[in-house]
Amino acid sequence: MSDIARSIPQLVGIHHFTIRCTPAELEPVHAFYREVLGMRAGPRPAFDFPGHWLYIGDTAVVHLAAVVPNGSRASDHSGSGFDHVSLHSRGLQATRQRLTALAIPYEELPVPGWPLQQIFVHDPVGGKIELTFEVPE
Repeated sequence: MSDIARSIPQLVGIHHFTIRCTPAELEPVHAFYREVLGMRAGPRPAFDFPGHWLYIGDTAVVHLAAVVPNGSRASDHSGSGFDHVSLHSRGLQATRQRLTALAIPYEELPVPGWPLQQIFVHDPVGGKIELTFEVPE
């Protein structure tokens, strides 16, 4: 086995994803992940820029960073290659009801040939979030 092959990391799952936004967008994005997806705000290092860490259980899955790189709009995703992040989810029917009650638009799709159902939503700065449910639950 080559040195390169031995150096491949063993990936376990999603650690976190970071969403950059402007300072004005920070609180609406923070509220979306708390109020729509049910994540909780939690401890965050004392970085020199505003932000929040949002948790699922004991894991800070979403890192919000209110910084504007190179003078551009932070939520401009053009050319980044980022499409979406998927979060393993439970409570398909309750999620549908919550999104409908909050008037959050969503798209729902089955995964062809797999016992999975996807719901896609967008956060206030355009980030696409996939909620993946095992069916039947």
